[in-house]
Amino acid sequence: MRALLLVLLAFAALVPTAHAQPRRARPPAAQPALAGPAPFDAAAFSAYVERVLAAFSVPGAAVAVVRDGRVVHAKGYGVRTLGQPAPVTASTRFGIASNTKAFTATALALLVEEGKLEWDAPVVRYLPGFALSDPYVTAHLTVRDLLVHRSGLGLGAGDLLWWPGSTYSRKEIVRRLRFVPLAAGFRETFAYDNVLYSVAGEVIEAVTGQTWERFVAERILAPAGMRESVATYTPTGEIATPHAGVGGTMQPVAPDTSANTNPAGGILSTANDVATWMLVQLDSGRVAGGARLFSPATTRELWSLVTPLPTRERTPPGLEALRTQFAGYGLGFFLNDYRGRKLVWHTGGLPGYVSKIAFLPEIKAGVAVLTNAESSLAFEAITYAALDGALGAGGTDWLAALRPLNAGTAASATAFDAPPVPDSLAALPTLPLARYAGTYTDPWYGDVIVEAAGDGLAIRFAPTPALVGALVPYRGDTFVARWHDRALRADAFVTFALTPSGKISGVTMAAVTPAVDFSFDFHDLALKPAALKPAGR
Repeated sequence: MRALLLVLLAFAALVPTAHAQPRRARPPAAQPALAGPAPFDAAAFSAYVERVLAAFSVPGAAVAVVRDGRVVHAKGYGVRTLGQPAPVTASTRFGIASNTKAFTATALALLVEEGKLEWDAPVVRYLPGFALSDPYVTAHLTVRDLLVHRSGLGLGAGDLLWWPGSTYSRKEIVRRLRFVPLAAGFRETFAYDNVLYSVAGEVIEAVTGQTWERFVAERILAPAGMRESVATYTPTGEIATPHAGVGGTMQPVAPDTSANTNPAGGILSTANDVATWMLVQLDSGRVAGGARLFSPATTRELWSLVTPLPTRERTPPGLEALRTQFAGYGLGFFLNDYRGRKLVWHTGGLPGYVSKIAFLPEIKAGVAVLTNAESSLAFEAITYAALDGALGAGGTDWLAALRPLNAGTAASATAFDAPPVPDSLAALPTLPLARYAGTYTDPWYGDVIVEAAGDGLAIRFAPTPALVGALVPYRGDTFVARWHDRALRADAFVTFALTPSGKISGVTMAAVTPAVDFSFDFHDLALKPAALKPAGR
């Protein structure tokens, strides 16, 4: 989902980049001997969680820990909303964002078990109208390929079709994918995406006649006993308020209420329910009472590595335990080793919500951390402390080791602003401002409108109501789109290309800083004056 550079990539010093190339693995670093788990100390663990939340300025969190096939801890910490007394409890709902992807993978697996789908059948068998920009990829992309981030689409490609919330329907978003250029060869490299999970949702509806939301609610949430969870944003009941650093201050932000990419990140859940989900996963699909949601064969499919990722050979001092000998992506889960054990995990990020769910299948232990602020370091510190407790591993003070990284990830008043232009490079726009006004169109996104606004210019993304702002001269024919909603934290450079005669031939965009979330894929736009719009798009 809009995962704060995958959220896991906000942990950037520790996680391989999406396009890094694998290197020969070095011998594993010496690890402390595993003494075996000590009894779970709820008081000590809670005190630690509270220190972590304070250290990283997280208003509230819900944490679940499972060991040996049972829940040993499910508890809320802090408050649902800054400045208000209502506490987070184990029944408080949080957006779990891309942790939803495992539910979509499981939903497809249920249909595979029923003989209604095949993992390695082409998507066009079930969605005849589906297409990507390359006919070969269209013909050969399989159901499995929808889940494993190797289609050839670039990082976050197509996310502007749904984020921020757009007027496009899910079906229209899927239709427009045929115009999104591929950035790499088919099955050549890992590049995280969300839109193909929306396609997976459409496959489920085509095969069953049920929406993704209804299928997941009736076939997964209800039989698993996840009574507090919902498959779309529902602002009712006990729900945590999302928070983010805006202008250097932690404050509530508007939740993402769009249902367009629910299959990629739409579930709201609680510590109680995520604990149940981990138990189901760790017991190969068995639910309370002994019935099976899915078979052990499905567990093997979900947890089998499909798309390899580079191993992590170097880490900052104190984080040597995070070095890996294998890493990759399965069906809705990341996979790597941790202290000699297989670790199955995912993260999730939405505006003001980040989370992580991780488990060690060999010892049937897991931890889930749901938060109402955008600090991946907080959930990592809690996650690895809980996993170490289950393993009986010592030697790493995760809070002490991760705290120094906070200086590089904490939001500041200028982190999302365009850099200043040196006087020596300053230049006025080539044309009078009024000449830049007009409608520009991109084949996959649609129309972007530039118009006069007082003495200046404004910019408006027609299908995306939130993307409205001032277009401020920056240098020459490059402007900055400064969005009115400052909580977006996504200002962008807008550069007009001119012909020798002074006519505008095209417009390109790029985020003003790498701190902008990758789901704002402005860089994929190739805008042309609307008069040059190709027919049929």
